[in-house]
Amino acid sequence: MTLLGFVMLLCILGARATVDLRNAAAMAAGLCDTKPTDIVFIIDSSRSVRPSEFEQVKVFLTKVINGLNVSADATRVGVVNYASRVKNEVSLKSHKTKAALVKAVSKIEPLSTGTMTGLAIQFAMNVAFSEAEGARKSPDISKVAIIVTDGRPQDNIRDIAVRAREAGIEIFAIGVGRVEMTTLRQMASEPLDDHVDYVESYSLIEKLTKKFQEAFCKPFSDLCETGDHDCEHICISTPGSFKCACREGHTLTGDGRTCSNCSNAATDVVFLIDGSKSVRPENFELVKKWINLIIDKLDVSETNAHVGLVQYSSSVKQEFPLGRHNNKKALKEAVKKMGYMERGTMTGLALNYMVDTSFTPNQGSRPGVPKVGIVFTDGRSQDDITVAAKKAKENGFVMFAVGVGNAVEDELKTIASSPVADHYFYTADFKTMNQIAKKLQINVCQEDPCECNSLVKFQKKVEEALQALTKKLDAVTKRIATLENKIV
Repeated sequence: MTLLGFVMLLCILGARATVDLRNAAAMAAGLCDTKPTDIVFIIDSSRSVRPSEFEQVKVFLTKVINGLNVSADATRVGVVNYASRVKNEVSLKSHKTKAALVKAVSKIEPLSTGTMTGLAIQFAMNVAFSEAEGARKSPDISKVAIIVTDGRPQDNIRDIAVRAREAGIEIFAIGVGRVEMTTLRQMASEPLDDHVDYVESYSLIEKLTKKFQEAFCKPFSDLCETGDHDCEHICISTPGSFKCACREGHTLTGDGRTCSNCSNAATDVVFLIDGSKSVRPENFELVKKWINLIIDKLDVSETNAHVGLVQYSSSVKQEFPLGRHNNKKALKEAVKKMGYMERGTMTGLALNYMVDTSFTPNQGSRPGVPKVGIVFTDGRSQDDITVAAKKAKENGFVMFAVGVGNAVEDELKTIASSPVADHYFYTADFKTMNQIAKKLQINVCQEDPCECNSLVKFQKKVEEALQALTKKLDAVTKRIATLENKIV
């Protein structure tokens, strides 16, 4: 091999390695682009699948969905639930955003009867992948079925699976526990090594998430260069995505896209944490880690963010008040030391405590500083929350509601500030709480209506005037050039 050829080979391998690394980083962050695809999950909820195992299947679905580019023009997702009968839980046309899809998946309940897998595949082919249910007719749009089952089908699957594959549906078969490998091979597309997976229990199904993210991932483009971003000021390219920045004198707001020229970062944040017995000790440790993830995002200092922590069950316990710990290290150590109360779930009592005690000057709350309450619960409250939640919002507190497992969606919405969709979050499993920590944005910049807003308006008018003047000067310059040409 000549020296030139060797150098060219190194360049090719280096470029390929760079792309692979960028794609891996993008998928890890849930940012990888995906080929336009219609995906239908076909999930077994027969009586052999225990409720806790079915929740683990939903967590798996959620993680795969979070790795997709979900939209009407990119990837559409449907979910078919089956046992002795088949239920179309999520249509391909129903939800065009990840948030809506994840919420719909969280509400799916097991059917808990037999195992009619062939019937489910037939339903997917005739109904779920029909144009009436949102499937796209274009040959450029791939059709993919992902079947999850733990048992032997009570009907014929071989012939119907053949017809589904001949209809252009690519089938992935995931088997759990006692499932027969022969059954999986009869369903799956070729090559079988790529389309058949087996895990010993539902607790291990999450390990397949990466495989399916990679299966639907395609190389990404520079989104800043193509203009496919919504940064208000400056776009900075990152592997598989982008991040926004602001011009000098401005700061990035909580949405990560827009900019503000206000610099008031002072805020009082109180966590209201459910320590009831249903949480369980191992999950309570995950909750503490989740709190510290949010603390990492705050500008904790003597003058900026102050954090307080209250735990509740059948009673309320203040772990530490606002302002006691004014650096992240001390705060996180205090969170780690929090003991587990157990007992009941008196969320209303806890909300009243926050309103009447936590956000008072005696407990370190600062006058004129924005107040933020972050309420975490894993179940239904044993007392009324309506009055206290209303009082908190009437007092101007920004309320976030976070629910896990058996948390009640209506209660979360009652607690959350408006717009409700931005202030309440739910996940089926404690292990996925970190995703909520990433999404929860506490915007602490409050603009002074007398000064900041006026300055923004004045600056905008000046910029508009300069743009208009520039256009007029350009027109005059062109006119002069035309006259000079005529004279010559």
